[in-house]
Amino acid sequence: MADTTLPETAALRDRARAALGGAGVTLPEGDGLAARTPITGEVLVELAATGAEEAEAAVAAAAGAFRTWRLTPAPARGELVRRLGELLREHRGDLADLVTIEAGKIRSEALGEIQEMIDICDFAVGLSRQLYGRTIASERPGHRLAETWHPLGVVGVISAFNFPAAVWSWNTAIALVCGDTVVWKPAEATPLISLAASALLERAAEDTGEPRDVHRLLLGGRDLGERLVDDPRVALVSATGSTRMGREVGPRVAARFGRSLLELGGNNATVVAPSADLDLVTHGVVFAAAGTAGQRCTTLRRLIAHRDIAGDLVDRLTTAYRKLPIGDPFDETTLVGPLISVEAYERMRDALSRARAEGGEVLAGGGRRLADVAPGAAYAEPAIVRMPGQTGVVREETFAPILYVLTYDTFEEAISLHNDVPHGLSSSIFTRDQQEAERFLAPDGSDCGIANVNIGTSGAEIGGAFGGEKETGGGRESGSDAWRAYMRRATTTVNYSGGLTLAQNVSFL
Repeated sequence: MADTTLPETAALRDRARAALGGAGVTLPEGDGLAARTPITGEVLVELAATGAEEAEAAVAAAAGAFRTWRLTPAPARGELVRRLGELLREHRGDLADLVTIEAGKIRSEALGEIQEMIDICDFAVGLSRQLYGRTIASERPGHRLAETWHPLGVVGVISAFNFPAAVWSWNTAIALVCGDTVVWKPAEATPLISLAASALLERAAEDTGEPRDVHRLLLGGRDLGERLVDDPRVALVSATGSTRMGREVGPRVAARFGRSLLELGGNNATVVAPSADLDLVTHGVVFAAAGTAGQRCTTLRRLIAHRDIAGDLVDRLTTAYRKLPIGDPFDETTLVGPLISVEAYERMRDALSRARAEGGEVLAGGGRRLADVAPGAAYAEPAIVRMPGQTGVVREETFAPILYVLTYDTFEEAISLHNDVPHGLSSSIFTRDQQEAERFLAPDGSDCGIANVNIGTSGAEIGGAFGGEKETGGGRESGSDAWRAYMRRATTTVNYSGGLTLAQNVSFL
């Protein structure tokens, strides 16, 4: 069960400073931004926030660097990202420490996040030699029709606390090899890992002889994000956060005819068919629903189980939930660390109250641990709630470890329940029936950007494009052809015929 001890804030502060020192960070101590740890809920250090003049200078520097960076051959740009990947490998442990200290992730998940950064660097280096255009058959003799891709401009990256380093790396590694420069505004809750990642990229630029202004960091609040959203020099705003945030960012960027790449909420579901291997389901569901203390955008929030197996499955899950070790994320036996804040727990508690009012029964979890040891921290027991139907609270995303259990009788009913939410990020089905699996993946099956079979909803690989539909925002980051969002397309025609032939047989003069 729960560990009753937690590290002292002073020890965490020392560990953070050691990790930062290893990455070459000089802390900008001052006023305006408090770096806290959710492990104890206390302040680690006070930092100087980026001022308006500094932010203006950062965007101007990135815009200036773009004019030369776009002309640097893509494989040479890849060398900068290659060096960043090498430095991430060298400092993997220090960076993972900072992720745990600031975001509360357990050790294996923190190390996994840094591995994700390394992996996307490897991907981007290969991509630097594969920014392919195409040749298109021309209807005119003696003409060549082609499509090419060019660097876009300054990319503004606004990232969230739950993947404080990986999401930055998805955007930055790809943007840099595409010839863009980057200005990063990280979450206020995670400035230390942001400083470390930025320092390593600055060192990579120095080591490879590239300009440091290809990347700039802004530390502070909402006003800095708004600056990126509204600045016409920022060609693309890649923003990760809530749907509410996306409703503000998207129209404002569009109003100035900029581009936005939105990675927003997810109310993800798993369908469990009668033929499913329930041992496999149990393992997959517990990680997807309780991992990262329910604070992934791909966290499993709705379990749609066939009525014939729902009782057995719920018994297995409640047994597993009651055994989950909750506590110090640096303890190798811990599986559930803290929520990011006490306010996050209060939102979880309110959602559970609503679920009860809407006819739900809390079968496991929902309580708070270690409040007497660390009143400023929020260690929540992951909750399982049996619901009579897909009520209002079930259709909303609560960023906490709550798993709502629904039942179905027919496969059509399961798909209808699955798709009847505003978000469309990640989904999965557990079944040994190939026809059911294929129907789930078909055009009239899952309406999500990610659809899995016999695995959970979380834990996406970097090789595939990441993102979702509907109120998830429609953006795609990371692998596959997501790189195209960071470039502009040009369609070109070359006439080598010696005469002038117009398209569509038009005759003029």
